[in-house]
Amino acid sequence: MFKRNLLVLLVACAALAGLAPAANAGIKVYEDGNKFIEIGGRMQIQYLYLDPRGEDSEDTIFFRRLRPYISGSVTKDWNGKIQFDFGKSLDDNELAVKDAYMQYTGFKNHKIFIGNSKTVFSREFLTSSKRQQTVERWFVGQHNFGSPDRMLGFRIDGNSDNKKFEYKLNVGGQNFDPDNRRMDFDTPVNDLGDWTQGWVGAGRVTFYPREAIKRDQGDFKRGSFNYAVEAAAFYWTNNDNRIPYTDVDENGNKVCINEKKCDLDTATGWELSGGIRGRGLSVDLEYNQVAGEMLARNFIDDGGNLTPLDSGMYVNGETTIKKWQLEGGYMLANLPIEFVYKRDSMDTDGYERKWYANDFGINYFFNQHKAKAQFLYRIESNVNGVDGADRNQFVMQWQFVF
Repeated sequence: MFKRNLLVLLVACAALAGLAPAANAGIKVYEDGNKFIEIGGRMQIQYLYLDPRGEDSEDTIFFRRLRPYISGSVTKDWNGKIQFDFGKSLDDNELAVKDAYMQYTGFKNHKIFIGNSKTVFSREFLTSSKRQQTVERWFVGQHNFGSPDRMLGFRIDGNSDNKKFEYKLNVGGQNFDPDNRRMDFDTPVNDLGDWTQGWVGAGRVTFYPREAIKRDQGDFKRGSFNYAVEAAAFYWTNNDNRIPYTDVDENGNKVCINEKKCDLDTATGWELSGGIRGRGLSVDLEYNQVAGEMLARNFIDDGGNLTPLDSGMYVNGETTIKKWQLEGGYMLANLPIEFVYKRDSMDTDGYERKWYANDFGINYFFNQHKAKAQFLYRIESNVNGVDGADRNQFVMQWQFVF
């Protein structure tokens, strides 16, 4: 019943969209003083071709993201936003909740978020998926590889009067999806039932030497060069309320009961990043490092035997994930075309070899990021840290934002 009513609401909002002029962010279908209703969304259709070395190639076409949203207010200085993703459903769920928060804007130079919003770690993650140069975030900013995802809690964004200094802080609930091949965080709003529950706190600072610039990738204005320098850190801890894959042996030691899935105890991360925009050039550089420890250091099999927890990313139940990324694009002056290159890599304690890749892409813009087509070829080496496990990917993505 809920899903059917939601669909009716979205269809009604889409019909109202035809009655209102387009805005930079969504479409305001009603506005009267402090009261307003705004709708919007993004559609990203991807064609993906995978060619692993020594294995059969495969291809598929799918909705990478299908995200409608509605925001609005009836009270001065307060507004709210709800966003769903029909492109990223989990198990038998037909949708996933993304942004879902209340926001207070009554303080000068500050915004307060209450609800489900982005954890303030990783410049790449804080750059919207609809304003990315290379289709996917991959290592840096990816919640599968140690970067926190959205959290359910409180967040504050602030800046100085001249907007050259900015800070963000958040604290809230965030869960861990056990899988020893990854360090995968996600919001508790989309809980699958076997996720380890926990809390996350994060903070970041940004300095703009000349003037503030957005994290959006791609330089459409072609003005003078501007810069951003950022640093961030986070801490995640298990709250001991749900640890489905950890038991206690006869000696009182914590042990993992699943060879491929173990519960995380703590994770800490730090980041240094920056960006340059100007003269058609858009470059981002980021390095972040995340250290994690499992609750257990050993795995217990069906026969009761104990073996060291060396699996996937982890050695003796611990890992340090080291990731960096250099991403840049150049926008042609007379044509709506951008040429893009990215180099990124990731290494962990459990990898044989460093996993790295080179991306080569072309973006064609019909209306800047609102309507564009992206073409990307990715060359990967040592996938999942396995020596010689190489593969190539070709990705086409069509995007429409309203």
